[in-house]
Amino acid sequence: MSETSAPALGGRRALPRNASNAAEDDLPTVELQGLTPRGFNLQDYLNVTNVHLFKERWDSNKVDHHTDKYENNHLIVRRGQSFFIQIDFNRPYNPGRDFFRVEYVIGRYPQENKGTYIPVPVVSQLQKGKWGAKVVMREDRSVRLSIQSSPECIVGKFRMYVAVWTPYGVLRTSRNPETDTYILFNPWCEEDAVYLDDDKEREEYVLNDIGVIFYGDFNDIKTRSWSYGQFEDGILDACLYVMDRAEMDLSGRGNPIKVSRVGSAMVNAKDDEGVLVGSWDNIYAYGVPPSAWTGSVDILLEYQSTKNPVRYGQCWVFAGVFNTFLRCLGIPARVVTNYFSAHDNDANLQMDIFLEEDGNVNSKLTKDSVWNYHCWNEAWMTRSDLPVGFGGWQAVDSTPQENSDGMYRCGPASVQAIKHGHICFQFDAPFVFAEVNSDLIYITVKKDGTHVVENVDTTHIGKLIVTKEVGGDGIRDITDTYKFQEGQEEERLALETALMYGAKKSLNTEGIVKPRSDVDMDFEVEKAVLGRDFKLTITFQNNSPNRYTLSAYLSGNIVFYTGVSKTEFKKETFEVTLEPMSFKKQEVLIRAGEYMSQLLEQGFLHFFVTARVSETRDVLAKQKSTVLAIPKLIIKVRGTRMVGSDMVVTVEFTNPLKETLRNVWIYLDGPGVTKPMRKMFREIRPNSTVQWEEVCRPWVSGPRKLIASMTSDSLRHVYGELELQIQRRPSV
Repeated sequence: MSETSAPALGGRRALPRNASNAAEDDLPTVELQGLTPRGFNLQDYLNVTNVHLFKERWDSNKVDHHTDKYENNHLIVRRGQSFFIQIDFNRPYNPGRDFFRVEYVIGRYPQENKGTYIPVPVVSQLQKGKWGAKVVMREDRSVRLSIQSSPECIVGKFRMYVAVWTPYGVLRTSRNPETDTYILFNPWCEEDAVYLDDDKEREEYVLNDIGVIFYGDFNDIKTRSWSYGQFEDGILDACLYVMDRAEMDLSGRGNPIKVSRVGSAMVNAKDDEGVLVGSWDNIYAYGVPPSAWTGSVDILLEYQSTKNPVRYGQCWVFAGVFNTFLRCLGIPARVVTNYFSAHDNDANLQMDIFLEEDGNVNSKLTKDSVWNYHCWNEAWMTRSDLPVGFGGWQAVDSTPQENSDGMYRCGPASVQAIKHGHICFQFDAPFVFAEVNSDLIYITVKKDGTHVVENVDTTHIGKLIVTKEVGGDGIRDITDTYKFQEGQEEERLALETALMYGAKKSLNTEGIVKPRSDVDMDFEVEKAVLGRDFKLTITFQNNSPNRYTLSAYLSGNIVFYTGVSKTEFKKETFEVTLEPMSFKKQEVLIRAGEYMSQLLEQGFLHFFVTARVSETRDVLAKQKSTVLAIPKLIIKVRGTRMVGSDMVVTVEFTNPLKETLRNVWIYLDGPGVTKPMRKMFREIRPNSTVQWEEVCRPWVSGPRKLIASMTSDSLRHVYGELELQIQRRPSV
């Protein structure tokens, strides 16, 4: 195939950019060179009458390549691994005088040196790492080939042709969409950059289509199941469309570093009309509240069909959709949650909380925020662009927080490099390092403008980093993959390394913290249930022989999970007298009526208690969040739990609040059991129950899950799930 068949465009580029998998030009069926002699007849030469791709989900191609779960009628294979095709000719094939080859083409301007035009020669032996086709069977007019692809080839949807050589040129099969072939990343192939050598981890991080995402608070971890649905009908094409929409050059789509970086930018809509619009202001007009989504399928299919960003997402939604994108293309991936995650705007490794002299937070000066939790992704790959040892899990984050090379994206950043403070390596390692390793610093702003560091908390940020365990729904603590234990020599060395590479602390907090006060203060929040009163108990402890008086201040705020306060719903000041070597408890009642009308998406209440010791002027400060316990949806199933059999699914909800819920939407999802669906209820009165029944017909056997969510004008983040074991249909 000629690389100069298209007209030159001038300048340095001979051909236009090849940045769309969907765009295509047909190859000519006849390419004759020069004059053909009289009497030349195409029928005298080998002609292809049919091509068989063995593309049914039970065929060895899909089973051996672990692609039999995809709801897709085309051949789907993984790169670097051989697969079979059969070609039928108009007469028996004679290897002594007949010459043919298979060709794979992707995009509109195929070029061999770009990997977008792949001629596959017939060879006597297949070689690892190279394209080749070996004849494994000749029978009558048919030839069966074992085709070996390169472990570095482009990932996408290829068009396939068979070309036959004549003395006067090439005869080629015409375009046939039935022979289109998807080629994916291959974690089972040692030569592939995404190779993962543990079979159970491949099962989890590539083939599992239902995950668990952790949220809530460090002291009250919540879980929700998420339908990744990477094998559902249309999702593979939707993921390829995401890269087309980014105008990602096809020649880069075999590199998992580039693919994950483009995905990081495209899953959010900021600056590139990507998949999801983020919203953190509790206003979700003309869209779906983030908490209502049960999985990625609806989001990706809507994005592809409407060509417009989908509304709305927050961090766990971005992470869920990004996980689908990565796993669908064959890159091992998982969602991780970082509790007390720093959003350090200037990457100075400090979360500066400025206090007034009376102990109140100065909101004008306090610009950094600490997220109760933040979800991002990890993708598994080698890093050929980094020194040896920094491959493996890479942090990639699609939640739009900070610009990276002019776009809202983050990563891939080597988790190993972050742990050791090597933040000089691309991409965005300083930002991720700050998310898990910043110090929390309380600074009093004096009336004369001077600043006094009251307290430095080096253990608050990155308190716990978790992901779903392999093969189960439990928590796996992966904090030690990001950071050494506080106080270890290695931890100090990692911090010094990060500072050496440019993560600067704006002020040196070593040794300038005020001496420890004689008085300790702490508080506990009673388990809080939505719609009910609860107590907060503050304990003051005097560890000295002196008598002290304190002025204390309690602030209760409705906060976004990002740590940003929406409104203060509780404000209380009180005086405390402490006798020598004694303690005193102060109880504060939090009434439901104080917080219910202001409630946000996730029911986070944040309490900040400060106290000043009158005699010493010491300031004590503590902050804690609590997550309100929210009622659940109940899912029930009746009928035979078998592939192809109807069963009735019932979703039930009882309103436990003293107010009527209005504009209630209930969502139901379950990969392999039901397509995503939803139903609206105009209102649900206090203490009343609603039921929604649907008939489902499962098409995937094995362990499955039904996932439901509910959203309304005044109550959100209501979930329910049910584990199912779907039986195979007995063979007749």
